[in-house]
Amino acid sequence: MDNPKLFISYSWSNPEHEEWVLQLAEELVENGIDVKLDKWDLKEGHDAYVFMESMVTDKNIQKVIVVCDKIYAEKADKRSGGVGTEAQIISQKVYEQVDQNKFVAVIKEKDEDNKPYTPTFFKSRIYIDLSDNDTYVKNFEQLLRWVYDKPVYVKPQIGKKPSFLSDDNHISLGTNSIFKRTIDALKNGKSYADGSLNEYFSIFIENLEKFRINNDSDENFDEKVIKNIEEFIPYRNEIIELFFTIAQYSNDKKSYLKIHEFFENIFPYTDRPEHIKQYHSFDFDNYKFIIQELFLYAIASLLKYECFEGVSLLINQEYYNHLSTNHNNDGMITFSEFRNYLYSLQNRNERLKLNRISLKSDLLKDRVEGTGVRFEQLMQADLILYLKSMINKIRKNDFSLQWYPDTLLYSTNRDRPFELFARAKNEDYMQKLTKIFEVDSKKDIVKFVDLIIEGNNVPTYDYYPISLKRLMNLDNLYYKE
Repeated sequence: MDNPKLFISYSWSNPEHEEWVLQLAEELVENGIDVKLDKWDLKEGHDAYVFMESMVTDKNIQKVIVVCDKIYAEKADKRSGGVGTEAQIISQKVYEQVDQNKFVAVIKEKDEDNKPYTPTFFKSRIYIDLSDNDTYVKNFEQLLRWVYDKPVYVKPQIGKKPSFLSDDNHISLGTNSIFKRTIDALKNGKSYADGSLNEYFSIFIENLEKFRINNDSDENFDEKVIKNIEEFIPYRNEIIELFFTIAQYSNDKKSYLKIHEFFENIFPYTDRPEHIKQYHSFDFDNYKFIIQELFLYAIASLLKYECFEGVSLLINQEYYNHLSTNHNNDGMITFSEFRNYLYSLQNRNERLKLNRISLKSDLLKDRVEGTGVRFEQLMQADLILYLKSMINKIRKNDFSLQWYPDTLLYSTNRDRPFELFARAKNEDYMQKLTKIFEVDSKKDIVKFVDLIIEGNNVPTYDYYPISLKRLMNLDNLYYKE
């Protein structure tokens, strides 16, 4: 619709109103609309009735605006004068036409109760309100969108039914009601918010047992892993929303400690429970993927709302390993233990001849839709976790402390730094970075990055290393002599 034709029906209520209508018509013309207006198109000697009827019934007139004020509404209802004639024609078309998108009421005046003056035949129809100068610009855009059939909200194409809904035996964690209660309590500062959050985490962790895979059938185990983690998506999204809510409404150390404890308590799912005697190392790959994904989203969620203290606590405070049987250590681990290699996905890649560099990377990217976190934000969180783990590794000379950033497979061609590092050319954001990494200044960060590069520890995918310094904006980070 390049230059849609539009007719304006209005009353000659008073000179001021006529001038307002004329200005509206001129604005519409300036925006590419071919406006038909009596002042422009009805000449001396023309038949007014024929003109009005042709404007309403002509198929070349795609849109008709009815400018409603008190006088127009009264004349239309009484079928009085020219307005009455137009109203009679328009009302008939409004009632007759199945496609009613040709006519719209534009409100110019309201009564003492702030209700718009509209003819009876328009009472039940949606209107566009141009009566208030404060909202005129916004609502004029709405009018333009209506004329051009370009609404703000467009229904998306219908997608595929999620496969986890196709299984009649789908797994339920039973967290729906406590989740809603917890979200409400956190948002509204209810006195029981802490207890509700504890209860939610407790039920979530306990019922996660329902996702345990039984390796006792002829089905390829990697198929079971894929189905399992896909079925987990609703609960992953649920807890991501909880992370968002905590970041926005309960941004304090107490809440961060509860998230820390949550990950501490789900970590045992990555290994053999006591009642299972025979097992394969990949039997718990679904849990390993779930925990890594949840931790990535926890960090990304807190970063999104600039909860840097929470990020610092989750990656700098160690976790107690309830599975530890080694009497030579204290059972404390770093967050790096939440990331594991998944042999079931390696087997899937080989079995199906997919020739993918990393199926885990692909899954993390493909599953980001609908989370409220952009994949770029997930990659940023992954980079921070990798860098922090490398700093820990270098300080303690312990290879087990490394977190490998799976999502950065998709950053090899990225030509700009991630947002937090781009902002860190500012002193305030640089201080936030140094707190996360537990260093004093840019000088320390540069030292660690140089050691990472010298030790050939830069993440590499299919022989292509990431551009670590570019992604970190290393040359431009704030530094004060």
